Amino acid sequence: MQELAWWQSAIIYEIYPRSFQDSNGDGIGDLDGILQRLDYLAQLGIDAIWISPIYPSPMADFGYDVADYCGIDPIFGTMGDFDRLLAEAHQRGLKVILDFVPNHSSDRHPWFLESRSSRESHKRDWYLWRDEPNNWLSNFGGSAWEWDEATGQYYYHSFLKQQPDLNWRNPAVRSAMFNVLRFWLERGVDGFRVDVMWLMIKDYQYRDNPPNPGYGPDQPSSNSLLHVYDSNRPDVHVLVAEMRAVVDDYPGRVLIGEIYLPVKDLMTYYGQDLKGTNLPFNFLLLQSAWNAEAVAQVISEYVNALPAGAWPNWVLGNHDNARIATRVGVQQTPVAAMLLLTLPGTLTIYYGEEIGMTNVPIPPEEVQDPAEKNQPGIGMGRDPERTPMRWDGSLLAGFTCGKPWLPLGGDHTFVNVASQEQEESSLLNLYRKLIALRRMYPMLVSGEMLSVVADENLLRYERRGVGKRFLVLLNLGNDSVQAKTEAGTVIASIRSDREGEQVDSLVELEDSEGLMIELAR
Repeated sequence: MQELAWWQSAIIYEIYPRSFQDSNGDGIGDLDGILQRLDYLAQLGIDAIWISPIYPSPMADFGYDVADYCGIDPIFGTMGDFDRLLAEAHQRGLKVILDFVPNHSSDRHPWFLESRSSRESHKRDWYLWRDEPNNWLSNFGGSAWEWDEATGQYYYHSFLKQQPDLNWRNPAVRSAMFNVLRFWLERGVDGFRVDVMWLMIKDYQYRDNPPNPGYGPDQPSSNSLLHVYDSNRPDVHVLVAEMRAVVDDYPGRVLIGEIYLPVKDLMTYYGQDLKGTNLPFNFLLLQSAWNAEAVAQVISEYVNALPAGAWPNWVLGNHDNARIATRVGVQQTPVAAMLLLTLPGTLTIYYGEEIGMTNVPIPPEEVQDPAEKNQPGIGMGRDPERTPMRWDGSLLAGFTCGKPWLPLGGDHTFVNVASQEQEESSLLNLYRKLIALRRMYPMLVSGEMLSVVADENLLRYERRGVGKRFLVLLNLGNDSVQAKTEAGTVIASIRSDREGEQVDSLVELEDSEGLMIELAR
């Protein structure tokens, strides 16, 4: 078997830097804070950290409005702090992946300030300017076009008006942004997660989007139209291939694309001859209903749709979606962990998932997220899943000695790292055990995945490699179930200390229990 690239066997750990660890008491996490927790991450067993944006920014969208693509925001530290974090991570065998935000900049970026200075500006065409707006809508509510009084035109913004979209049809924009990639690659970063990759090119005729017949009043206003002309345009694949070529000039680096599209469209981002993004993020499980039939269908659909030679990846949580424990229920979080960590390919874990953090209710006066402020009351806010990491049961959870930028949540006294490290059967120790098994048995990464079947609340599938077969049984229900099995030995369990148990033709699983059985040949 061909040796895998590091990212193919990797478990990637997403860090939302504002919320991971504060080192200076301002209540906001920073680079030195991440550095302080590298040993924890190494002990967890992950391979790479992906850090959400740390660039200079007015923080209208908490770093996804970039004012300088080649700097560090003082909130997070200095470039020296970043270089030290990178070196210390590499010393521990951890890779570092940065968030790249190419679709839009901040309206404070020098490029946009120059672009809006006059219609004759040499950077006018770096952004999307129009005399008349079409009907395109912002993902954060309202029209995507903002009137500029000084120059008498509208500019386009897929998100906030403080986030004007760059014109990727302009070769000068491509050159400048590819030089940004090179700046960080030369510095030693190991790859990029590319924000909203599927939005980067828009219809050059600016045609109106058609109405969405399935739109309901409980949905965000952006769902009232079908995004035919402002997203997933065929031309985007040329850009992705060019971006991949830049990254490939630096051996051992990875390009990951954020893409929220149906599976058929998602697969096109691997690119012709697999020269697109290495990993188009697979959010299908994150969006799936939590029952055995739905999960089995999602897994089978994805695996069967993969182009020849394309590498799979799986995501259960991130900074834009409700936490796993909130979506599936606290009782099911160990089942979700066993599911994720027994799937083939590259895995991504969101900080705090390993201790079962849930969404934290945010009082209206403490809401920070502009997605909620612009469209209150329809659940667009992402603050609940971005709250500070809980390191211990103290008043401020070991996150800060100041006032946390978001509330910690009432359960932090027992849902925290220190408490779970002391408890043998904790979720944290289950994650560590399953990650260790994944290291011990490479077939869990690159072996075959067979017989994905749902039987009422029971999800079952087989992982097969050279000389070994593992049966995974997951009870996604609240009642005990019996499962047929061949003879074998339990090598991992969730609810009880069943490792080493010999099974034969039938095995019982309690509610919310999972087993991994090594089958006799």
